[in-house]
Amino acid sequence: MKRKILLSLASIILIATNATAQAIGSWKAHMAYSDVTWIEPTAHKLYVLASGNLYAYNRNDQSIETFDKTNVLNDCGIHMIAWNSSVRKLVIVYDNYNIDLLDDRGEVVNISDYQNKSMPEDKTVNHLYMSGPYCYISTGFGIMKLNIAQAEISDTYKLGFKVDYCYTDRDAVYAACRTKGLFRGWNTSNLLDKSNWQFIDNYKAQPRTIPAELLDIVKTLQPGGPKYNHFAFMRFTSGALYTVGGLYQSGKSQLNLPGIVQVLRNGEWNIFQENVSSTTGYAYEDNNTIAVDPRNPNRVFVGGRTGLYEFNNGQLAKFYNRDNSLLGGAIDNKNKELGNDYVLINGLTFAPNGTLWILNSQARNQNILSIPFGGEMTSHSQRTIIEDGRSLTVLSSPLVDSRGLLWFCNDYYDDKGLFCYNIARDTLFSVRRFYNQDSREVQASISHCVAEDHQGNIWLGTNVGPIVLETSQFSNLDNPIFTQVKIPRNDGTNLADYLLSGVDITCIAIDAGGRKWFGTNDNGVYLISSDNMTQLQHFLSTNSPLLSNNIQSIAINHATGEVFFGTDKGLCSYASDATESPDNPGSATAYAYPNPVKPGYKGLITVGGLVHNATVKIVTSTGALVAEGMANGGTFTWNGNDRHGKRVSSGVYMVLSADQNGKQGTVCKIAVVN
Repeated sequence: MKRKILLSLASIILIATNATAQAIGSWKAHMAYSDVTWIEPTAHKLYVLASGNLYAYNRNDQSIETFDKTNVLNDCGIHMIAWNSSVRKLVIVYDNYNIDLLDDRGEVVNISDYQNKSMPEDKTVNHLYMSGPYCYISTGFGIMKLNIAQAEISDTYKLGFKVDYCYTDRDAVYAACRTKGLFRGWNTSNLLDKSNWQFIDNYKAQPRTIPAELLDIVKTLQPGGPKYNHFAFMRFTSGALYTVGGLYQSGKSQLNLPGIVQVLRNGEWNIFQENVSSTTGYAYEDNNTIAVDPRNPNRVFVGGRTGLYEFNNGQLAKFYNRDNSLLGGAIDNKNKELGNDYVLINGLTFAPNGTLWILNSQARNQNILSIPFGGEMTSHSQRTIIEDGRSLTVLSSPLVDSRGLLWFCNDYYDDKGLFCYNIARDTLFSVRRFYNQDSREVQASISHCVAEDHQGNIWLGTNVGPIVLETSQFSNLDNPIFTQVKIPRNDGTNLADYLLSGVDITCIAIDAGGRKWFGTNDNGVYLISSDNMTQLQHFLSTNSPLLSNNIQSIAINHATGEVFFGTDKGLCSYASDATESPDNPGSATAYAYPNPVKPGYKGLITVGGLVHNATVKIVTSTGALVAEGMANGGTFTWNGNDRHGKRVSSGVYMVLSADQNGKQGTVCKIAVVN
């Protein structure tokens, strides 16, 4: 019978859309491998530690395999690696003291005891030394003896001093300290007692260098990925992810990171010109923001600590500072205007008509400027955001909304604000205190980010949660009332809690289904339903492949649903189930994947190319209803079960879709084989 089903489905398989999209719910890491810091050779492989990440080169077949938290590893930010030839495992020590053991088949065992151990001593790992099945780990307080075969820390020698490196010889363990010298402990004595370790010689340095022949091999390899793991600000537009590393915020952050622009398009990374400072004469560091011309995606503007940069096809085309433009230098606390090393641009955005809007922070007479398409820079400076002789400190997160209004905030402690500039009327509304629908002041001390939802409401991310300025308040911007969404407790008390109350919201993105993605400071990522009532996901570094709980930026590819998370440990992405609808949705654009659904597949079945937020029904060939629901944007997902939670039988299932006007039709078919 099964054989007959397979044969009868052949024609369906031929016409099914062969989608190659990333599976819904899957993760990717986009890690850098440019800065090689160590290489561990084995019989057939080279394990390469580069930019805090790991890949392996197979010398037999010349293949490259990358390892990260989304596929094999248990953490990210690798500090040190070493290969044990006796047990044939790679010891991986992370910056946070977590430890993985990776074998040459790609399987991993995690040892989290050292990471989880609370201790006053310095836990820094300085050196790894292999002896038989053991790895001796030199630390800031002594030595740990790791039994690799048993995947456990068998002994800890607290010597009371930093061990720079250690080694074994015959029946003794040797510990070298740069400031105290070389000590020896006999294995026949109790090495847990530091009095059994004797000084025997002065310290001798052991330089750690990569063998030149290995480095020559690795220099020819191309494991892919960006050049840097810095993604403080991102935009997805024109089919590509545009990113800058940042971050400079006066009085808050100065990381001195390279002023790099990294662009991901169709799986390939493109790096913009890097030697910019040789042309401008000023440091090219800590870029905060990026904007892409909607009329010409090759024309890109970047802002940061040292002014405004215009790129064309990845090459610097023009540089704007206080000497050659209307931009102003930052005013310091002594009311002195600084030079071109501090021309602070924390916010850029393009309007649909091609006008670039620029926020110039902390300048004496400038704050809002524009460059019209084909025109010259123009000032729209507003006195209401100039205090104590200078504009507000971190004017950022600008957007031109669906009504043509320019919104932005001031991302600075104790100087919060939401601002709306009416471009047509040259007027600015300034909101410095936030009152909610209960006539209570929202006790926020900082406003981080601004976003517009599908209904035209403006969301503001603060350090105490998100608040919403609904469209009904736009006629009352002198004294607006914000909404703090209330989530009923449903516990019989009739009480409710404010949405994400007390959560420090660092960034907001709205997906094609109208759902809100909230990035946070040290609390991961929240996904909230389009009606704001349901928490659909809460991704943390402990319950998902998310690289870090510190989220700096979020960007969404609305065509595929891929959501990118820029964290302080690098970039990763998640395949969500919300996509934009095609321009002319119907049976010609709809598709399902996987299709056919093969035996053993338990993941979600995705139907894409639908009308926006369509009503969807899955029915049998005889018309019996199997499942139903609503699409997120242009995508609907089905778990392959019927309405009673039972796996459906083998057969062909029709997908019926209805738009908001109730017009319905069969958009595609799904073949299921059990």
